[in-house]
Amino acid sequence: LLVLDRSLTPADGDIIIAAVDGSFTVKRLEKRGKTVRLLPENPAFSPITLIPGMQAEFFGVVTYVVKQLKR
Repeated sequence: LLVLDRSLTPADGDIIIAAVDGSFTVKRLEKRGKTVRLLPENPAFSPITLIPGMQAEFFGVVTYVVKQLKR
């Protein structure tokens, strides 16, 4: 369960919720000059480098994670 703040402008290093070419994802935002990448925390997934022509919409910045430890 994630808590999202839509009033914050996503900055380098923030974990964000984004839609990239119609698919939702939760990734860490990396801005280096003109390059923007979405980096996964899970090594099983690949980074996404945003390139011209891709449709990307940022929905907000994740501010809290609520996690159940055990049932």
